[in-house]
Amino acid sequence: MSEAVAYKSAERRGETFSYLPPMTQDRLRKNIAYLISQNWNPAIEHTEPEKSMSSFWYLWKLPMFGERSIERILGELEACHRANPGQHVRLIGYDNYAQSQGTAFIVYRASGR
Repeated sequence: MSEAVAYKSAERRGETFSYLPPMTQDRLRKNIAYLISQNWNPAIEHTEPEKSMSSFWYLWKLPMFGERSIERILGELEACHRANPGQHVRLIGYDNYAQSQGTAFIVYRASGR
C-alpha cells in the first residue's frame, strides 16, 4: 500500500478536477460533449480567486439553453476568460430533469492561483 501524501493547505482546490493534472483541450472537448449528450444546459460563471470558495459566482450572459455546439461553448468560455483575465472561469451543466447542476468545473484558473 502506498503512503498517504499530505495535503498542502496553501493550495486551494476548486472542485474534483482540480486534483488532476491541468485539463487539455481534448479532455475539455470530451467533457463538453458529455454535458451535451446528457441534455444539460451549459452556463459559464466567473469570479475573483479570493472569492472562489463562495457559492455565488458572476454569471457570464444567460445559460446557453439547448446549445449543441462544442465550438460555441468553447468560444464563450474563451470570451469570458479574455474579458476577465484575472478571474477563475467555470463551466456548469444544468440538468432540467433533476433541477440541479449535473456538472461544474473550473476551465480557466487565474494565473498563479
